[in-house]
Amino acid sequence: MKIECLLEDLNSDDATRVEAAAARLAEQADSVLRTLLRNLGDARRTSDLKPVMEVLRRIGPSAFDALLAAWRAKQVSDWDADRLLAAFDERCADQYAALAADPDFGTSDNGFSGLARLRVDSEAGLTALVGCFARGGRIPYKASDYARLLHDCFRPRLRSLRRDPAAAPAIRRAARTALVAGGGVDALDDRDRAAVERLIRVKILDEIPELPSTTLSGWWMAVPGASYEGVFEALGLHDRRPLTVAAGIEAAEGRWIQAPGPDGADRTVGRVFVTPELNGWRLVFGAFELLVGDELWEGMIETVERVSVHCGQAQFFFLDDAGGSDIWMVAKKGRVIRRYAAEGDPEWEGAPLPWETLAADEPGFDPEYDEPNAGTTGARSACGHLSVDPGEVGPDTERRGHGWLAVTSPGVGHGAFPGTLRL
Repeated sequence: MKIECLLEDLNSDDATRVEAAAARLAEQADSVLRTLLRNLGDARRTSDLKPVMEVLRRIGPSAFDALLAAWRAKQVSDWDADRLLAAFDERCADQYAALAADPDFGTSDNGFSGLARLRVDSEAGLTALVGCFARGGRIPYKASDYARLLHDCFRPRLRSLRRDPAAAPAIRRAARTALVAGGGVDALDDRDRAAVERLIRVKILDEIPELPSTTLSGWWMAVPGASYEGVFEALGLHDRRPLTVAAGIEAAEGRWIQAPGPDGADRTVGRVFVTPELNGWRLVFGAFELLVGDELWEGMIETVERVSVHCGQAQFFFLDDAGGSDIWMVAKKGRVIRRYAAEGDPEWEGAPLPWETLAADEPGFDPEYDEPNAGTTGARSACGHLSVDPGEVGPDTERRGHGWLAVTSPGVGHGAFPGTLRL
């Protein structure tokens, strides 16, 4: 059958014809590959390329080489190449590793994408991974995914490479980076972990805290510095470790993970950062939905009241400019004593606090219709009166102690979270 007829069958809506055409084209690999790649047409969705991908998969390594040649010759677009490179199986693991070792960011990312998808324990893949981290600069997105997926296989070899006196210093450092990318600080040996802990202690001494901006959105809690220890039990936090503010905030803003629980079922786990004492207060960031639960409004109230039982007092702040939310509340010994919530029309609860500006003091106040205890101050201003304004924290802020990074479930540890943190 002529190639043109097979190509027509390959793009038909008849699954039987497509399957038969793919098989016949794969049998004629040497004669059809160039024609097949030249006739990709105007595919604009990955699904449009699936029949061609099936032919490439059946052919295997020679099709991989042909696709690369056509891509480099600009006969195949970057868009098509990115998607067609996802067609190949384990037979092409070393070819994916060669792509991953390429110094070009995009080419390397395609290689690591293939290696991560296949999850093949490849010596060539490990070499590419170490080389990628040794080069430094912009790291392909999928390199860390590959390090994490193959971590159990790679960890012994990376630790050995880390201590190999014959390896270049850049390679030994890259092995350490690959270990952290795959399994966090927990993946390092005792010697390297001790070095990281020393570095953290040194950086903590001279760090000028910089907290997240509340522009557009944000949430945090504040508890007294003298009684902050209670926050760990109140929020169910585990495995706390000293950390710099920069790394702690980055971790708290990071994505959650799924980890197996005691019963074998997956559970969602996040990280929470408790700052050093800042002007007498500790602030808490991270894992908002995990801490307050699905019923956000009731969850915020329950959470701040629970924390206030353990810490004597607790404050909760929530801002969402896009959604129109502006909320702050103060709880003491298990009860909210003052709450401001603006989601449309503002609402107040509890007696006004001494520093508040009241609507009753504003021109145009009508006691018949307006609430006498109505305040006018939103979360961005209230935090500075109540405890600490995150936006004002800087060199002049009085600081004591260091920050703590903790996780929201026991038995997970910090190594399960992807990526590295900049100290």
